[in-house]
Amino acid sequence: MRTHETGEPAGADDGADGGADDGTGAAGRPGSAGLLRLLAADRAAVAACAVLLLVALCALLGPPLFGDLAREQNLRAVKLRPFSTGEGWEFVLGSDSLGRSVLARLVVAAGTTMSVAVPAVALSLLVGSVWGMWAGFHRGWRESVSMRIADVILSFPSLLLAVVVLYVFDPGVANIVAVLAVARIPVYLRTARAESAQLRSRLFVDAARTFGTGDGALIRRHVLPIVLPTLLTVAAVDFCFVMLTESSLSFLGIGIQPPDVSWGLMVAQGRAELRNAWWTAVLPGLAIIITTVAMTQLANWARIAGDPAQRWRLTVPERRGRGRGRARAGRATAGEAPTKEQS
Repeated sequence: MRTHETGEPAGADDGADGGADDGTGAAGRPGSAGLLRLLAADRAAVAACAVLLLVALCALLGPPLFGDLAREQNLRAVKLRPFSTGEGWEFVLGSDSLGRSVLARLVVAAGTTMSVAVPAVALSLLVGSVWGMWAGFHRGWRESVSMRIADVILSFPSLLLAVVVLYVFDPGVANIVAVLAVARIPVYLRTARAESAQLRSRLFVDAARTFGTGDGALIRRHVLPIVLPTLLTVAAVDFCFVMLTESSLSFLGIGIQPPDVSWGLMVAQGRAELRNAWWTAVLPGLAIIITTVAMTQLANWARIAGDPAQRWRLTVPERRGRGRGRARAGRATAGEAPTKEQS
């Protein structure tokens, strides 16, 4: 967008003055360099990214590389304790009651768990967001009917709804993804509806309507870019809930079924061996906890980084470090001054 007087890009001066230091533009949105700098300044967020990157690599490369090893039984290596390498490196995290490598099963189970959580969250995010923006932007009977449907779905606990549906139908991966996606659609529907209903009365929407912009183009060009950061933050938190629900279903025996393996199924199978082989249940439980905490931490960082009113909280440690460095440099200069005068 250019101004009528000078032809210069709108906000160019503001972006040059205010955005050069912190990597943000005139609209207050941080660029890629600014986001990376904010991320690097937050050690907890960096650790969360490292954990999630490791989980993603395990999910992508684990099944083709360790699939056979996770199913292979070695009766000479039954219930090996962690850090036992006498039978091979694959038993560094121990083995279960059938002599299967816990490390290999953890890596393969990451792929199974992510293959349920990621599609379920993506499907519910897509359907709920589009539905919610459509209902909130048009209001009227569309909004009323949509909210009543969301209330009906939310009246049933997600885990209970999944248990009932999977008890009736085959507890396969596709059915688990479908029931979890349907159960989480109202979360995004209500969020998108509230955000789009608020934006509907803004002046820039009225101005776009004056120029003849249709409702579909308004939602796509003006509403979606503003609502999307909030929806992505909700999706990051909801990812943890979906992963825990899948683990709970597998623990109850109506989720992932053998010979497939997931973290929840590993906890269920290792429950009977807690006294003799505690690592078969504790290690997959730790994997669930660490992944959930990492995703929650990253979602919290993304929420703050995407909010111009709170983004300063991420720059406080960096500014304090700069202030301390300048203070030390000032003290060093003041200490050297008398020495130079004496000489």
